[in-house]
Amino acid sequence: MAIDLGTASVLVYVEDKGICLEEPSVIAKDTLTGKILSVGKDAKKILGRTPGNVIALKPLKDGVIADFNATEEMLKYFLKKSLNKSLFKPDLLICVPSKATQIEKRAVLQAAENAGAHRVYLIDEPLAAAIGADIDITDEKGNMVIDIGGGTSDIAVVSMGQIVTSDSIEISGDTFDNDIKDHIRNRYRMLIGESSAEMIKIKAQEADYTDSIEVVGRLIEDGLPSRIYLPVGEIYSCLLPSIDKIINGVKNVLEQTPPELAADLYERGIFLTGGGALTLGLAKRINERLQIDVKIAQDPRECVIKGTANALTWIDNIDEEKNESMKAKQKQLEKKEKMRRR
Repeated sequence: MAIDLGTASVLVYVEDKGICLEEPSVIAKDTLTGKILSVGKDAKKILGRTPGNVIALKPLKDGVIADFNATEEMLKYFLKKSLNKSLFKPDLLICVPSKATQIEKRAVLQAAENAGAHRVYLIDEPLAAAIGADIDITDEKGNMVIDIGGGTSDIAVVSMGQIVTSDSIEISGDTFDNDIKDHIRNRYRMLIGESSAEMIKIKAQEADYTDSIEVVGRLIEDGLPSRIYLPVGEIYSCLLPSIDKIINGVKNVLEQTPPELAADLYERGIFLTGGGALTLGLAKRINERLQIDVKIAQDPRECVIKGTANALTWIDNIDEEKNESMKAKQKQLEKKEKMRRR
């Protein structure tokens, strides 16, 4: 079983079923009783609309666990929903950001085990994204992947089945949403919620630069509902500083990349994955600034979960290697014991 445990959404892959769950990483909690009221889609519906004693929160921040107990409860819910009351505890392969610390990785392992997993393994997000984008990661030539998720953007150069150089920056889909919210507040003196900002970003991806998008919110001055028509070109302008920060992150990774692999990147291009890959003007801007071809992977939102699912076969290989290692150690111990008795 594979899980893409993202800041914005969680995707679950079950063998022989495929991707059977895709829901927001949100839970609704009663602050008075501590009870979890809803998880996923149901919780996101009430995000920003809850009464005083109910909070809708995101248990993950910047790709790692921010609220351990909430993450554990969320995983329990998603596992139960995906497995349909199965009696067997599943083995899990979960992806984590490339720059996650050992403490952050242990938190993911512990939360998954507490949620009901049998054995838990981790895989770096850029590696999973590369596999999901149909890149041959075993090739000796280099490939660059930029995985733009909800909490972080992972930039990595992959060669011979390993990450050669990588960086994880806190510019992501949530950052773009906040850029849109801030722009509307500062320019139009109007407040909108997270969900509205996300919808504007999604609509802008499919719109022409000359189009405008209808936005409804609340005016700061008098608190009354209001409507504006936001030009798509204006949306691109407000996203540009964050896009350029991603490009600076790419430059930093390129500076650390061996020359031979860097030359491969100019030949093969850069692959964009994750939900943020479709952000308005992102691919074009990277191409203009770096003069490298940029390719958006097919179904970029699903690249990480597909790659994690394809890597499930590694679990069996890992277990076989462990069993062989344990058998070898047992034989050595038996041999030493026989020698001692002599």
